[in-house]
Amino acid sequence: MRILVTGSAGRVGRAIYIKLMRTHDVVGIDKTPCSTADYIGDIRDSALIDGILENIDVIVHTAAVHAPHVGLVSDSEFQSINVDATEKLALAGIKAGIKHFVFTSTTALYGYASTPKSIAGWIDEEVTPQPKSIYHKSKIAAETKLEEISNLFQLPVTVLQMSRCFPEPADLMAVFRLTRGIDARDVANAHLCAVEKRLSGFNRFIISGATPFHFSDCEALYIEAGAVIKRKCPEIALAFQQRSWQLPQSLDRVYDSSSAREKLGWWPIHGFESVLDMLDTETAEVLPVLKRSHTSV
Repeated sequence: MRILVTGSAGRVGRAIYIKLMRTHDVVGIDKTPCSTADYIGDIRDSALIDGILENIDVIVHTAAVHAPHVGLVSDSEFQSINVDATEKLALAGIKAGIKHFVFTSTTALYGYASTPKSIAGWIDEEVTPQPKSIYHKSKIAAETKLEEISNLFQLPVTVLQMSRCFPEPADLMAVFRLTRGIDARDVANAHLCAVEKRLSGFNRFIISGATPFHFSDCEALYIEAGAVIKRKCPEIALAFQQRSWQLPQSLDRVYDSSSAREKLGWWPIHGFESVLDMLDTETAEVLPVLKRSHTSV
């Protein structure tokens, strides 16, 4: 298949591009020059996009303004790039004859719904988002537009809501791999699975690390996370002890990615052990541990 990846110079877009190019014909577009950006330009440039879309089978759309841009760019820019450009790209793709649209979204859009009072939130695709910021609102609006387009034009659309995926201190990252984090390589593989599965209709999946926890653990995770971790995942508890790190006292949410595993045939393989390996080999994807007092994460 010939696949267009937008935002292909970003961390996640680049990982997706590299993963897909092993088995498919891939081209990328980004505003930033990069070895994985075959075209340099703005996704809002209709003439440029129309030319790129010739003979494209699948669009993988990762380009967006993100949470760190909140307060730095206007709300209208979030609307223009994250919502309007997404809609126009999908419609241009339909006109060009694409067979599938894959949209990279975020679990952040669940917002306040992720953290109910006095209990850890258990978040799956059935939870109704309660957005906090314009970023969250724009990603929800983009997903809604794509669902409308999918239903109207019978275009297969797969939305992948990826969880926390950026460099941060290794102890936090390791724990988050059990609850609310994901490795960029696993995100890339989820996109490959989505492309090759090509489910019909509109489908939405949470993409997050495999968790040892269950919905029934949510109350205990909020009150005594360290004890639950020791019981459910003694390997990470031992690793923390060996490194003189503290386990968190409280965890506020768990993202459930079981639907993606069941329906896409995807499985996250880079868990907390991978985080420790990256730390020990000084990989730039993980930061050294800072001295802190762990409470809630």
